[in-house]
Amino acid sequence: MSPTSASTNHRDELAARAGTVLLYGIFGLLLFGPVAFGAVEPWSIFVVEAGSAALFLVWIAKQVLEGEIRIRWNPLFLPMAVFGLLVVSQLAFHRSAYPHDTVSLALLYFSYAILCFLAGQALLKSSQARTLALIFSLYGAVLASFALIQGISSNGKLYWLRQPRMGGWIYGPYVNHNHYAGLMEMLIPIPLVLSLTKLASSKTRAAAAAVAAVMVGTIFLSGSRGGMLAIIAELLILAILLIKQKQGLGTAIGVGVFLVIVVGLLTWLGGAELLRRTVGSTHAEITSDIRHNINRDGLTMFLKKPVLGWGLGTFPVVYPQFRTFYTNFFVNEAHNDYLQLLVEMGLLGFGTMLWFLVTLYRRAIRKIGHWTSDISGAVTLACMLGLSGILVHSAVDFNLQIPANAALFYVFCTIAASDPFLQRARKRRVARTKPPEEILTSSQELQQPATNF
Repeated sequence: MSPTSASTNHRDELAARAGTVLLYGIFGLLLFGPVAFGAVEPWSIFVVEAGSAALFLVWIAKQVLEGEIRIRWNPLFLPMAVFGLLVVSQLAFHRSAYPHDTVSLALLYFSYAILCFLAGQALLKSSQARTLALIFSLYGAVLASFALIQGISSNGKLYWLRQPRMGGWIYGPYVNHNHYAGLMEMLIPIPLVLSLTKLASSKTRAAAAAVAAVMVGTIFLSGSRGGMLAIIAELLILAILLIKQKQGLGTAIGVGVFLVIVVGLLTWLGGAELLRRTVGSTHAEITSDIRHNINRDGLTMFLKKPVLGWGLGTFPVVYPQFRTFYTNFFVNEAHNDYLQLLVEMGLLGFGTMLWFLVTLYRRAIRKIGHWTSDISGAVTLACMLGLSGILVHSAVDFNLQIPANAALFYVFCTIAASDPFLQRARKRRVARTKPPEEILTSSQELQQPATNF
């Protein structure tokens, strides 16, 4: 082998390793966020931002090793870029009520954008998608099991060790049970859709259905009413799709088994306890009246600056001068992601979000036609069910203000809107060519008269 060939092979090997580091680094960072209390603290936010920047450098190194720059385009990149320009305009034209908070949140949004871009460049093959689906299913199962154990033996501390500084309703690794539910809403469709496809063995599908059932059960046991509403919406969408596509008896049986496991889990853990958690809980939470007042005050804020808003991340700073009621709570979020976006980014930012969502759903719907047998369709459907659930939940909560949930949301959007995965080419069976003497012998045998027995 010549020195040039050896050098080329070495560069190709390094590029392949960089691609592997890039792929699993992206999704490893996404899995880190939830276990770090949702990545809401300064140290965990720094890890997300620094990690995304380091992974971008890995991607650049990979391009250098390959000797060319290859960018896989995604139609969501355009509305994301426009949103970024709107934030820059708020800072450049002094339209932000508190530039420090706008810059801080803009950096976090920039790290989301990097992760979305890198996911679009690294997740290309169906084999990669299969592996990641299994990893996310296992991760969801472990997290749900931890939440169940913690719910039974909780001492009011995160991981039984850390006392939340401002209190909360702890469930799983989150201070706020609603945000745990938001995470599960995005993860549950992965094993659930896998259990209904033809892409795995019957044992794997049964295990996936059991995992999804446990995860659904934890949403109800967490006491998050917004999470319950969201998961019901997801299941209704899936049921409508199954009816429309007229799936077979096996699929119907699978759905029935799934529902039996969920009901059985909830009954086993105690129906009275579930009722107490959802209706008669003693945990401190804002009431529906306070939510209504926040929504009303938020609309007043919007009307003051309807075009470009008050500035990204400035809601908690500006809101006190518009608050019309007394409360002991610090209102740090609008408890309605749509309203908060309208207040902070105005009609231009809200319109960009609608553009983003319309593009997302149009792209995704085209890919889910054969989801039971096509990995691209199955992954897209799983992503879209989870995204639809979180969009329902966002009307009554602020999951998209939690970095761990927001990063996962935007990356799932990118995957759902991307081109179909590359499939491994099937090996053709090549007929073995007989040697000339065998062909001659065969022809002679065919010419012999048949022997009577």
